[in-house]
Amino acid sequence: MANDNNRILLEIDKIIRELNREIINPAFQELTVADLSPVLKLVARARSAYLKELLDIAHIAGDGLPPPEQVKQLQRLRLTFEELVKGSQAIETAIQRGYLDVKPR
Repeated sequence: MANDNNRILLEIDKIIRELNREIINPAFQELTVADLSPVLKLVARARSAYLKELLDIAHIAGDGLPPPEQVKQLQRLRLTFEELVKGSQAIETAIQRGYLDVKPR
């Protein structure tokens, strides 16, 4: 029974890979490593903004706590950063799994 399940899971995995490649790869015309640079820069800028805001808040707050509006701004920057990271990770996963072809520079 376990062997049957393993065979079925391997078959499902193969179908998932084929379908993802069939659907994802054609959506992008000749993607190159250089095409990914703007995404990576976007993530870096979001990370920088989030970290800078945190350090600014810590400096301003001193021994106290920051006001709620500063915490809200930090939260917005964190959400932006996290969403962009998840997006860039999704691209990386698609490349690793062979769903998306990327040509070298």
